[in-house]
Amino acid sequence: MTQPPLIPRAVLFGNPDRMSPSLSPCGRFLAHLAPDGRGVLNVHAGPWRERDFRPVTADTGRGVRAFAWSGDGRGLLYVQDRDGDENTHLYVADPAGREPVRDLTPYEGVQARIVAIDPRFPDRVLIGLNLRDRSRHDAYRLDPATGKLELAARDEGFTRWVADDRLRVRGAVRAEEDGSAVLLVRAEEDAPWRVLHRVGQEDAPALRPFGFTTGGRHLLLFSSLGSDTARLLRLDTVTGESEVLYEDPQYDIEGVGVHPVTGLPQFVLVRRERNDIEVLDPSLAADFEVLRAAARGDVTVLGRDLADRHWLVQHNADDRPAGYRVLHRETGRTDFLFSHLPALDGHRLARVEPFSFRARDGLRVHGYLTFPPGADRPLPAVLCVHGGPWTRDLWGYRSEAQWLANRGYLCVQVNFRGSTGYGKRFTNAGDREWGGRMQDDLQDAVRHTVALGHTDPDRVAVYGGSYGGYAALVAAAFTPDDYRCAVAVAAPSSLTTFIESVPVTWGPMAAMLRRRVGSPETERDFLRSRSPLSVADRIRVPLLIGQGARDPRVRSEESEQLVAALRRNGVPHEYLLFPDEGHGFVRPRNRLAFYAAAERFLARHLGGRYEEV
Repeated sequence: MTQPPLIPRAVLFGNPDRMSPSLSPCGRFLAHLAPDGRGVLNVHAGPWRERDFRPVTADTGRGVRAFAWSGDGRGLLYVQDRDGDENTHLYVADPAGREPVRDLTPYEGVQARIVAIDPRFPDRVLIGLNLRDRSRHDAYRLDPATGKLELAARDEGFTRWVADDRLRVRGAVRAEEDGSAVLLVRAEEDAPWRVLHRVGQEDAPALRPFGFTTGGRHLLLFSSLGSDTARLLRLDTVTGESEVLYEDPQYDIEGVGVHPVTGLPQFVLVRRERNDIEVLDPSLAADFEVLRAAARGDVTVLGRDLADRHWLVQHNADDRPAGYRVLHRETGRTDFLFSHLPALDGHRLARVEPFSFRARDGLRVHGYLTFPPGADRPLPAVLCVHGGPWTRDLWGYRSEAQWLANRGYLCVQVNFRGSTGYGKRFTNAGDREWGGRMQDDLQDAVRHTVALGHTDPDRVAVYGGSYGGYAALVAAAFTPDDYRCAVAVAAPSSLTTFIESVPVTWGPMAAMLRRRVGSPETERDFLRSRSPLSVADRIRVPLLIGQGARDPRVRSEESEQLVAALRRNGVPHEYLLFPDEGHGFVRPRNRLAFYAAAERFLARHLGGRYEEV
């Protein structure tokens, strides 16, 4: 069967046409990210009924990546760093584009985070700033009009703040030295903290407060205490009583939709093989029926106006770009706004198929296979390993999976143990298994596809970024006979030097990394045994290594010390260092340069197709 034409890399990895739309509190205006005339992503805004969107920011560097409406809809707030150093400043832009963008946190070497925005308090936004101590993010109320700061809470080793409906900091999560975690609450900002919910080390990763309901007495919380999976709980902050609002026996609850005024939960998100919405409030059942009938794909509610008359939704399918619509709840009608990448129209995209298998120790592992349309099997395959590792791959359109399939490769994505979404036993099964059983799961997934006749065992590559890059290096170093080549981006090569150099801004997260991976202070031999650098002399397969010079998470030394070993040992390799990038490649020219190199590299070693541009 004839394979479809090549999809240009510039379409797959260039800027999208539009992305990340957001509805204003009043429901009349929409903002989204789109490239400007120079090809840099900036915020565009305007009345959505007229489709009159104009740029309101003018970034000339890495572009704006995310933003939010201020409480009154008179400003668009976004954080931006410098070339990926993650020292983010908070900026405000005028949605009408008449006023210049203002830097609200003009502090060098300080990281700003948006904590909470509430339309009921339009003259303030709650932010986190490590102004006092670079390892601690105190909570401040900020007036966007004047830039005035008011301290709301001091960071006492907290990992998360929770604001009530009056934008007061009345909840916080603290990580304890033994790996447990506690949810703390207080009646007022000047009152002492008290423990409301305590979990042990095995439940700490799933502990995630969502927010207070209106009135501030009840708090919505994700917790796996008393269950294998994360459940949605409602806690009474006065009596301590808890109520389970929704649970799934196999999958974690990963999101909740609440009423924009009352804060009451109305639906939950459960990521099974696909993203499933479970409706809690029967009055919303008809709305979701309309949305499911409007277009094929999984439905995500991105936002709602304050009056709850209009919903902004996304339909995400596997073989087409994401589409965005507005639902008019009073009439049951939807208006299509735009596709995130209309240049894909007319191209034949691949379907994404869920699969599962038993790992060598009997654990059930899930993942996704993306087959090249019209190709004969067995196929050359690329094992595409997600980062994190405490996240997971999802069903739907993904540019890398479509790229690999279009070039003639089977894309194998695996939610190996340690991934989230499948309950705490599955996630915690990855503790201290970097380079161990987590790696076994990846190897077993490839062997499973070989046994099914999908994969040519002599033409397999491993590919990933961050943790996925580490896994690619482990595969090349510890099991080189199983792979033809490897591609690693922002990849730790030594677990010792990686953990020792994590940013100070990670705060308590650094201790968590030591518990879940290993401690350089007491377990150097163990970390060395799981580090690709320690056995670099075993690497025989060609490597492509990509790195951002300003990456604060995985410093460039991690790549350079491995590259030095490859040079000493005469191993074929390519090293791409981008001086103006951080953890990942954001600038389109850098992104396209990397994917062009990766495409040539894979074609050379696996025999897939290549776009000569």
